[in-house]
Amino acid sequence: MDFAFTEEQEALRRTLRHFLAGCASPERVRAVMTTEAGYDPEVWQRLAGELGLAALLVPEAYGGAGLGLVELVAVMEEMGRALFCAPFLSTVGLAVNAILLAGSAEQQRELLPSIAEGTRTATLALTEANGRWDARAIEARAIRDGGDYLLSGTKTYVLDGHTADLILIAARAPETAEAEGVSLFAVPARTAGVERRALATMDMTRKQAEVRLDRVRVPASSLLGGEGLGWGALQATLDRAAVALSAEQVGGAERCLEMAVDYAKVRVQFGRPIGSFQAIKHTCADMLVRVESARSASYYAGWTAATEATDQAVAAAQAKAYCSDAYFFCAAENIQIHGGIGFTWEHEAHLYFKRARASQAMFGDPAYHRERVAREMGL
Repeated sequence: MDFAFTEEQEALRRTLRHFLAGCASPERVRAVMTTEAGYDPEVWQRLAGELGLAALLVPEAYGGAGLGLVELVAVMEEMGRALFCAPFLSTVGLAVNAILLAGSAEQQRELLPSIAEGTRTATLALTEANGRWDARAIEARAIRDGGDYLLSGTKTYVLDGHTADLILIAARAPETAEAEGVSLFAVPARTAGVERRALATMDMTRKQAEVRLDRVRVPASSLLGGEGLGWGALQATLDRAAVALSAEQVGGAERCLEMAVDYAKVRVQFGRPIGSFQAIKHTCADMLVRVESARSASYYAGWTAATEATDQAVAAAQAKAYCSDAYFFCAAENIQIHGGIGFTWEHEAHLYFKRARASQAMFGDPAYHRERVAREMGL
């Protein structure tokens, strides 16, 4: 295996970093995160039009770029560095992957072109009040009614659920448990009976919502994959999304390291830069080790997903667990090195800390993923 990006992939990273320098500066992030939508629609259109990133994973046959998980890792790492506010992870990392894994060719032809164009955003509604990411936690109901389905239940922590045009909803048939009976439905957000409410969250740079379903009637054609057979595609989707999120965490952790080192070089105490003190030097060294180790885990997980290696699920779990802890460690130590100013609202350090903490829980916390790895080991 080769963890080096190709020249084309490096060009994509450079182009995106230049784009984000103008559209996701700390000032722009602060301005956008307080809006109701949580992102700038004009910037999203530029991201889709100029860079073609909404089409990143969409096959060329449906108007996409036809790229893969390695390119997604490169893109997410850059977005993580900038705390980019946009429905990218929800639309591309979750929804597009779910449609590719579960949808028929006809459904992909219907749903993907508008996503690739940037005119339709989408998300996945999986978790509920219990906050868990496993099949057993799905309680929303899908009841057959003639040629239609009636969906009922409440979904929580839905990424960009208050603004998404399309919501992929996981629900199960009555009297089923575990993975049995779980189905996935593609539901336009403005369907009768769908109510959405933005949630107040710790991480203001990434919006989440509650989605309530009150006997929402959808045609059988909205079912992605076979009835009751949706969990396999959902788990694979979550693994791919975990790989993408791990890359974002690497980018955020690296930016925290850079901020800490830069500050340690200019902050003077007792007549010398604080970076000359052993405690600060060793802390920054520990941050660097964790960043580079997290990068290796994330890149390996991206490679296994792109090549559909047999250990891709384990690699995704390992990456999500390690990168979550690494990002949180770096974000916390960055604040400590900055001292009092690092705790203030005016400094961007707290935004990375909150993103790191929220990202730990997303798609399953480190303990959940370590348990997955342990089960694969037979423990």
